[in-house]
Amino acid sequence: MADILDLVDVHELRNEVQKKYRDVAENPGGTYHFHTGRTHAIRLGYDRAILEQLPDEACEAFAGMANPFYWEAPAADERVVDLGSGGGMDSFFAALCIGKEGRVIGVDMTPQMVERSRHLAKQLGFDNVEFREGYIEKAPVEDGWADVVISNGVFNLCPDKVGICREVARILRPGGRMMIADMCIEKPIPESALRDIDLWTG
Repeated sequence: MADILDLVDVHELRNEVQKKYRDVAENPGGTYHFHTGRTHAIRLGYDRAILEQLPDEACEAFAGMANPFYWEAPAADERVVDLGSGGGMDSFFAALCIGKEGRVIGVDMTPQMVERSRHLAKQLGFDNVEFREGYIEKAPVEDGWADVVISNGVFNLCPDKVGICREVARILRPGGRMMIADMCIEKPIPESALRDIDLWTG
């Protein structure tokens, strides 16, 4: 079978993903093929006591696939990187877990999501949360910075899974950990499906 990176037009895929999540950033209450918002996060099992500390504005653009905090939450004073931070809810959730002495860096490739998250961080007083624009395959985070890397439904949107895992290993300090929520397909995917951008984003 051909290498997946030879089958997918990465530039086109990124453009389509950005277009979809730009719409969510600008109109979080819209109708999409995926669920969004606080009710969705509650359904996924997010800790309500922590979630209730966030206003609706911080939750409404949430479009995660599952709950990366299901097994454990980041600990006090830890440093967290959120790959594919989107509307910022997971980053803010992590910030509440780690407290004022910890730090969170959210990375997202959609400018409108980054702008929205930065605005919310300032508005809500999350001085320990920073959002950076970039690709998770080449994240703008220094080597060995993070105690924890989280991600929610974003690895599946990137063809270079091995490259992302290398980035996670680069970003994490020795002994650090990764907490991700994502889709896993056990059967081989036909080349025709891999070439179909609509299937990647739908």
